Amino acid sequence: MSYTAVNPYTGQKIRSFENVTDQQLEMLLDQAQDFYEKAQRRSVEERTEFLNELADEFENNTEKYARILSTNMGKLISEARQEVAKTVSFARYYAKNGVRLLKPQPYNDLSSRQAQVEFSGIGIVLAVEPWNFPYAQVMRVFAPNFVLGDPVILKHASIVPEAALAFQEACDNAGLPLGAFTNIFASYDQIDHIIEDPRVQGVALTGSEGAGRKIAASAGKNLTKSTLELGGTDVFVVLDDVDVGAAAKDAAKARLTNAGQVCTAAKRYIVSAEIYPDFLAALRDEFVKYHLGDPLDEKTTLAPLSSKSAQKQLQEQVEKVIAGGAKVLFGDPTPNRGKGAGFSPLILSGMDESNPMYEEELFGPVAQIYQAHSDDEVVKIANNSRHGLGGAIYTKDVERGKKIASRIETGQVTINQILSSQSEVPFGGVKDSGYGRELSDWGIYEFANIKSVIY
Repeated sequence: MSYTAVNPYTGQKIRSFENVTDQQLEMLLDQAQDFYEKAQRRSVEERTEFLNELADEFENNTEKYARILSTNMGKLISEARQEVAKTVSFARYYAKNGVRLLKPQPYNDLSSRQAQVEFSGIGIVLAVEPWNFPYAQVMRVFAPNFVLGDPVILKHASIVPEAALAFQEACDNAGLPLGAFTNIFASYDQIDHIIEDPRVQGVALTGSEGAGRKIAASAGKNLTKSTLELGGTDVFVVLDDVDVGAAAKDAAKARLTNAGQVCTAAKRYIVSAEIYPDFLAALRDEFVKYHLGDPLDEKTTLAPLSSKSAQKQLQEQVEKVIAGGAKVLFGDPTPNRGKGAGFSPLILSGMDESNPMYEEELFGPVAQIYQAHSDDEVVKIANNSRHGLGGAIYTKDVERGKKIASRIETGQVTINQILSSQSEVPFGGVKDSGYGRELSDWGIYEFANIKSVIY
């Protein structure tokens, strides 16, 4: 596997990196195991202090870390700064709450005895992470497991190697113990070897369904606990009582942020038929405001895709969508030419179950729009997908929105706000969007030994 950073806007190669050798990998596993064994004898408070130091490192050097996101995967510099801030918030959450979350919990309902549940680490956790949020995704796994005393080995996406090294540098600059966090540039065979190692007790993956099936199979073969977040076809529901202009503004942002390369992006708009014409007109007006450009230019409103290969894959998907009977309501579906990985925003309609792309995730600035004539039809369209990661509902009647949200088969739903991961609430999906949860108290227990002590 080649780990190479290529600027998605210019198409210029930045730098390549050699894979770790098998001998180096064994040494790094030894270091991680040494950290784990020592951590189980040290206090949680000590590790939360280190997490605050790590948060300080990112916060105090925001521009440095943000720029790497823009050059490695094309993120707008403004959005890159936001990602650094979110990365900091994840670290701060577990630094603030780690001691409380890992405090033994009494169980007093036994007939003749007492009990408590204790929490501790289980061993090395392998994190296989994607390119779309190169720091925040890593921190979601690292922070809770570091508090537990589980060392984390990172296998990052091959197109963001400088971001992977930057996270390692941040940990080193914050003075984290050797072996607590380790970035590796590894081959697929080496990843399988890591999962087979009995010292490795957890695997966390965020990525494609194909990658998830391979990692889950390897983890299952070795009886290694795994969590998977595999993307989705999230809905953005607009009911008939909304402020159409405000909803359309959020709808466009929810689809086009990060060039649409967000697992929880608004990929399917489901709009009440009564307001459909007005909403579509307002949505077009919002899409027009997004223009491709240099992600390091503060005035740019739409980033390129992460790579030429991502551009090619999305173009092929769009061609299949249109060939399958969908209509283009906004945008130019012809391929973008040139060295960069730009992709023009599109709004498509007319996709039904006969379309070969009906259930596929379109990972880019391409939206689908549907009409619904009742709340029941909203739910039917929303749930007619093999995915179940997230969604959003816009309505002035919050109770109505909550009732619909409870019926939608996803891991999270927001009402009157764009869906985004937050440190305080669990994040994850159902169906083919994966299993397990990250963030909040649920995230810290995924790779914990939840031990009952009865006395």
